[in-house]
Amino acid sequence: MTRLSVVDEIFLRTHRGLGTPIALQGLWRTADRVDPALLARVHDALRSGPLGRRVARPRVPGARRSWQPNVRAYPLARAEGILPVAELLEWADAQGDGLDPEYGPGWRLATAALDDGGSLVSLTCSHALADGRALALAVDDALGGERAQRSNFAARESDWRDARQQWAIVLRGTAAALRHGIPHQPPALLREDRPHTAYETMTHSAILQCPAADWDRAAARQGGTANSLFIHLVATMLWNSGFPAATIEASLPVDTRAEPRVDNDLAMTQIVIGRADTPATIRALARSAYEHRMSAPGGMPEELLQVVPDRWAYALSKGAGERDILCSNIGTLPASLRTLGPHRCTGVAARAIHPGLTAARLPRTRLSGYLCRIGDDYVLSLVSLDPDRIESAAALRELAVRTAASAGLRTRAW
Repeated sequence: MTRLSVVDEIFLRTHRGLGTPIALQGLWRTADRVDPALLARVHDALRSGPLGRRVARPRVPGARRSWQPNVRAYPLARAEGILPVAELLEWADAQGDGLDPEYGPGWRLATAALDDGGSLVSLTCSHALADGRALALAVDDALGGERAQRSNFAARESDWRDARQQWAIVLRGTAAALRHGIPHQPPALLREDRPHTAYETMTHSAILQCPAADWDRAAARQGGTANSLFIHLVATMLWNSGFPAATIEASLPVDTRAEPRVDNDLAMTQIVIGRADTPATIRALARSAYEHRMSAPGGMPEELLQVVPDRWAYALSKGAGERDILCSNIGTLPASLRTLGPHRCTGVAARAIHPGLTAARLPRTRLSGYLCRIGDDYVLSLVSLDPDRIESAAALRELAVRTAASAGLRTRAW
């Protein structure tokens, strides 16, 4: 059987309320109305594909949780009536409710007819099931593109054997850490915002689309890359929102998969950005950072987080990977995602959302950015987690458009 990774379990704990709730979402805008029969076929393919799984508990303490097949799925959801384009992100933000990677369906396919004559299609899944790149691979699989690697549910490995292996790794690694001295771990930084009411919206969303040629030219003009320009833009947006610090710490996810597999195959690294930094200097900072990934708490083996109770594991890893901004470059999406059957996509976005996020669970992260390339466009998705400085989706959209324009970019807001 396939066992959960340390990263899988971190996201499973966030689903249970130990941390910031996270779901991954892919969005497709089409030029015309999508055929319901086509979406029904995609839904069936997803149900039997790599996302069709759930978490199963082990029978032996210390053994890792495992993935089991699960063909249960929410029915294809359809928005009532015609959705105004101005409300499409508000509708999309609500598609993460009720996802359960352990006991119920962990993903949802939904669609809305837009008042511009097109359609919006949303695929949302619990982050425990997949990361951003994996979600794109799962859709590619469902659309008949490159076949993603699937979990092997046939072979059943003994829980006793897995527990013995896990404890052996933990004990050896802990002993080595103690011999060398556990490095000092700075405490996780906390938010110091004003109290919020239970009825306030904690997050706001915006999506910008930009011709790839313009983006690449702007990056080259400043001595950077498409990725370093992306990081620079997100940092600049945070400063332009009124963030007072002289430096910004950026968390950078790194795709570590060697083959197209639907799972959480990522590591985290970080850089510190100053107000004088440019896409050129950020390029050098990021290149160095990608060679030094964030490690387990206190120098201990990361497997420790899988053998101790969930609340202990959460306490040990609380705030891990959280910095002032998150910049997740998902990369070039599969060509199959440029159309849904005969329907041409006018835009495709990939991002994370935070269903059920409350003021008490706001992370350190103030602004998250997600970049992908589809065809001749880059699509930048932004999620603000700073309701004090960015009070509405319109404010975030205006901030993003203004910051992009200052970098010489022509963008179209969704």
